[in-house]
Amino acid sequence: MFERSRGGEHALLIQPHAGGPPAEGVLEEFAELARSAGASVAGVLAARIDRPSPATLIGSGKLEEARALCEASGADLVLVNHALSPVQERNLEKALQRRVVDRTGLILDIFAQRARSHEGKLQVELAQLRHMATRLVRGWTHLERQRGGAIGLRGPGETQLETDRRLLQKRMDMLQKRLQKVEVQHAQMRRARVRSALPRVALVGYTNAGKSTLFNALTGADAYAADQLFATLDPTVRRVALAGGAIVLADTVGFVRDLPHELVAAFRSTLSEAREADLLLHVVDAGDPLREERIAQVDAVLHEIGAGDLPQLLVYNKIDCIEGAAPRVDRRGEDRQAVWLSARDGQGLDLLREALGERLGLRRVQGEVHLPPEAGRLRARLHALGAIRGERHEAEGSYLRLDLPLAEATRLAGQPDGAPLRALLPADASALPVESAA
Repeated sequence: MFERSRGGEHALLIQPHAGGPPAEGVLEEFAELARSAGASVAGVLAARIDRPSPATLIGSGKLEEARALCEASGADLVLVNHALSPVQERNLEKALQRRVVDRTGLILDIFAQRARSHEGKLQVELAQLRHMATRLVRGWTHLERQRGGAIGLRGPGETQLETDRRLLQKRMDMLQKRLQKVEVQHAQMRRARVRSALPRVALVGYTNAGKSTLFNALTGADAYAADQLFATLDPTVRRVALAGGAIVLADTVGFVRDLPHELVAAFRSTLSEAREADLLLHVVDAGDPLREERIAQVDAVLHEIGAGDLPQLLVYNKIDCIEGAAPRVDRRGEDRQAVWLSARDGQGLDLLREALGERLGLRRVQGEVHLPPEAGRLRARLHALGAIRGERHEAEGSYLRLDLPLAEATRLAGQPDGAPLRALLPADASALPVESAA
């Protein structure tokens, strides 16, 4: 029996396809996925499968060709750009005498390397265990042995396979409970951001389009950014100051062609940053020849997670890689306005900030208000916001000349001591829910 090796970084890539040659860019992306996981590409084999084999996916002829390529190239790992059933994976490993990983397993491996937050690690482990649970029947002989031999353990007993399944299920149940607790905490944080009345913007896009670089350029943060697939896995949220007010900006995990459904399900709490946003910044690699296809693939995933109807602002990034390209704004109507920029060089960021303010309707309010002597807390908050442009003091209180974002004025006016600010608000913001003092 084939003992499954834990090693293997020198990979043969198998690209199954139906009909004609593989779609443009598919092999290149799969090779980049392999390199992102830490593998070196020893060779590539395209395999036409008009009728997939239930036993091995590819036909016997291609199987022999794959075996010969592995021997010739020294490949000790086989990566298949297709979802494999447990039986297909087991049979391929027996036939090729090498470890076989399908597309889902490869992406899960990359996610496991990238996860940094507690929630991200829990999500990755749960997704990996669910994937592994269907793949315990393999070439490992020890899994078929029964426990026994010692006093009290003889008899029919429990096979190692049954023990592993039971332990896996217990671990998955425990992870699910931990994730539910984390999700409750994150939901409370999101509700707090909603109460702040600040518009919420989420960065979405195909992986390696430059979302994290743009996030750092807009926020001054130091989120990890690299020229690799799935460089960012854990969501990062920061407040960004614009000319008309402030927004909350979230960086999210990148999407990829044929993102496995179990991964979308596992990362539903991460993707909720996109689902609950007021505006999506859809970041696109401007130099990608398949950019329109990438846009359609991201839109498909957004529809799958319930964010397909949210307004979008397209951001064509990496114009520094296109000769003669310059920052600009394409106005294609309210639904598909586009900004061309370079997040790395900072070109066009001012255009993006203006477009954000315009799309989110960030407005400012100015005027004079009278604060009675007992409104000291409100006056302190206005000072903290830098909203006071002048003040004079009279016996009946203070008169403040204010200039502040409408969102901040609306939030403060909705608090129990915020009545003096309500006269500044426009008519469409006058109906405010007043927060309780508790």
